[in-house]
Amino acid sequence: MFVVTEAEAAAIRAAFDRGGELSDAVELRRLFPGVTDNTQARECARTIAGWKPLSVKPRLGRLPGKKP
Repeated sequence: MFVVTEAEAAAIRAAFDRGGELSDAVELRRLFPGVTDNTQARECARTIAGWKPLSVKPRLGRLPGKKP
């Protein structure tokens, strides 16, 4: 198991856009040297390349120092 930051996901998506599935697997293995199996790297990279960045929603609630 590993955690992927948005910057790492963007790098993997960019590698996929430039060179396809093999390129994103190579990028994933560069970022995460613990992933040694090429098949696993390709599956993980394919999943990550398909992610869409999360939209940031404004938090609803009271402002600090304000009383309800």
